[in-house]
Amino acid sequence: MTELLVAEHATKAFVTGGGLLHRETTVALDDFSLALSEEHPTVIAVAGESGSGKTTLARLLLGIIGPTSGRVTYRGRDLSKMDKSEQKVFRQEVQAIFQDPFEVYNPFYKVDHVLTTPIAKFGLAQSDDDAVRQIHNALEKVGLRPEETLGRYPHQVSGGQRQRIMIARALLLRPRIILADEPVSMVDASLRATILESLLRLHQEFDISLLYITHDLTTAYQLCDNIYVLYQGMVVEEGNVELVIKEPKHPYTQLLVNSIPLPNPELRWGGGQKLDTTADGSVAAKGCKFANRCPHVSEICRRQDPPRYRTDPQRSVACYLYEDLATSEG
Repeated sequence: MTELLVAEHATKAFVTGGGLLHRETTVALDDFSLALSEEHPTVIAVAGESGSGKTTLARLLLGIIGPTSGRVTYRGRDLSKMDKSEQKVFRQEVQAIFQDPFEVYNPFYKVDHVLTTPIAKFGLAQSDDDAVRQIHNALEKVGLRPEETLGRYPHQVSGGQRQRIMIARALLLRPRIILADEPVSMVDASLRATILESLLRLHQEFDISLLYITHDLTTAYQLCDNIYVLYQGMVVEEGNVELVIKEPKHPYTQLLVNSIPLPNPELRWGGGQKLDTTADGSVAAKGCKFANRCPHVSEICRRQDPPRYRTDPQRSVACYLYEDLATSEG
């Protein structure tokens, strides 16, 4: 199996404060591992609340920052050790779609600029006519009409159109992986389904793997095959999205699922146990990071980090509740 993008025990810590006596270390991502293969394109969600490490993970996987320990590789090459030619291939084959569909545009240029620039930079067209044909085709693939889109400035198109233009831009580069960091969180609810449908269509038609970073479990459930649930930088539960969302094992995942609103306020979407809402939400100094919020906390939880236990073939959970029921992954 040919592995494309791989994170191996990637950890990222940030040091804040001044002077030796006042420095503090914050672990934003803790021992994260993931592998995307070329032969089996997939759609994976990374979910968690604000501050869980999702954006840090995205920046690591894009090579914007390097890990404090562990490594991130693409086609077997460490991102931090790539030469210029390898970096160019990586930048073409791994594309990002970010949260804010307006911030990525230069307001002085028409939207055409974000489409013509990658074609020129990567030499993707044999002629001007070929470039126009590719741009039109990419726009149509994401549900936009070229005659109604091109020639306009960013402020003249809607937020949903701006985001779909960025998806078209990614498609132009014929990527193997698209990393979508909260791609619909700043878009009107009426347009979210259209954008997510465009991403899913690219996965199905062009065998592109999608890494969908989100705080929204409902869209993760609708879009993805597998899911990683992060809490304070640590993977607390990972596996088949159907299992994780419908039958959450970790108390934090249960909290997330039970927080999903329903039209009937008397009903709980997950139907699971309610967590202690009187906890202060602080992170434990050692041991399980969720210990201060967990209704099932025991002494061992406060002493050492739980390993990941494989509770069934398609799911693992970092919780001592499953110590006697599963095999530890270490």
